[in-house]
Amino acid sequence: MAYSKDDIEKILRERLEATNVTVEDTSGGCGSSFDVVLLVSSAFEGKKPLEKHRLVNNALAEEMKTIHALSIKKLLTPEQYSSQCA
Repeated sequence: MAYSKDDIEKILRERLEATNVTVEDTSGGCGSSFDVVLLVSSAFEGKKPLEKHRLVNNALAEEMKTIHALSIKKLLTPEQYSSQCA
């Protein structure tokens, strides 16, 4: 199954209770490669960067069976987001 950026954003919002999600399809539209540009979730509270990445990878475990590549850029807690983007 091919996924769209909207599909990935929706999945991340639901599974990580994310408040802000920005995903880009870097595959040219075929749904095999994505960049998670920004993801804001309270699930990241107290987590180290590697632990945050693992949460994202685990949230997309089923989808990763058909996604060729996933790049994760910025993972923030709501507090980090409001202090950086305010």
